[in-house]
Amino acid sequence: MARFRISDVTPNWFAAVMGTGIVATAAAALPLQVPGLRPAAIVVWMAASALLVFLVTTAVLHATRHGGRARQHHLDPVMAHFYGAPPMAFLTVGAGALLLGKDVIGTPAAVTLDAILWTIGTIGGLASAVIVPYLAFTRHENAADAAFGGWLMPVAPPMVSAATGALLLPYVPSGQPRETLLLACLAMFGLSLLASIIIIAQLWQRLAVHHVGPDRLVPTLWIVLGPLGQSITAVTLLAAHADGALSPSLARALAGFAVLYGTAMLGFALLWLSVAALITIRTARRGMPFSLTWWSFVFPIGTCVTGTAGLAAQTGNAAVGALSVALFVLLIGAWTTVGAQTVYANVPPRLRPSLAR
Repeated sequence: MARFRISDVTPNWFAAVMGTGIVATAAAALPLQVPGLRPAAIVVWMAASALLVFLVTTAVLHATRHGGRARQHHLDPVMAHFYGAPPMAFLTVGAGALLLGKDVIGTPAAVTLDAILWTIGTIGGLASAVIVPYLAFTRHENAADAAFGGWLMPVAPPMVSAATGALLLPYVPSGQPRETLLLACLAMFGLSLLASIIIIAQLWQRLAVHHVGPDRLVPTLWIVLGPLGQSITAVTLLAAHADGALSPSLARALAGFAVLYGTAMLGFALLWLSVAALITIRTARRGMPFSLTWWSFVFPIGTCVTGTAGLAAQTGNAAVGALSVALFVLLIGAWTTVGAQTVYANVPPRLRPSLAR
């Protein structure tokens, strides 16, 4: 991987913001809180926020100085799908503001910041969910074995909007405004879930018929965990914050659905995690060079942490809570490994020996 340059900025760089931000929000959601965890999570959220500001600024400069190159990204049948990353970066940092940033900037400012970032991320995410598939259907040349985990990136943001929008429900006036937001979140939940199921089926078929494919794309298999874990997160958070938005009977029905759906989807998520882990280990044994696709390991695992934490909160089940803690340990390992590799790959070559020591 070449060093970072403004002229090389691509949408997939925002996956680093997603991965860093999800570490912070996952820590805040854990059923087990230990001393020092929340302050550390706040620091990580601040780092994700700073990285988001840096990448947005750099992206603007990139579009200004290298507009022709930037406009070609959407025509690349691989890179175009990563236009889903910037909206999810905004949404993740916004959720962190509400969960953690309020300790630093106060609740009113945190709510305002989250509302702004949620609006930007949701509009951008809905745009990516429409425009990128349209381009894939009409402009991109896709071979029979072209399906890869990245195809999920443009349709995943509405699911993140559903989950993070649930956090805003208590701050929206009860009655019609709160009900409207909840129903909008449920609609985005369905939009993203059904599109993801179609793509996951295509990916499964490609793996069965054409096998794993290029080593550089193996990390993208983990992206499948993103919509799976985030869908559990979304439905459990919507159920937890349904008061004042739905009638008591509908709120109870949503809570029951959250437990049944979340448990069933968790089973499939664990199946996919196991298969993806085995394929990754197999690939790593023969050498898997670092690239930005390694960030595919991070955010999806984080959604499984928040999903299991939400399910544990809904059921009070200790085993599910323990699973969320175990997945959080895996998340920390993935984030530190990928983060360190990203930093190492982007420092000047003359400084690498000293950094390695």
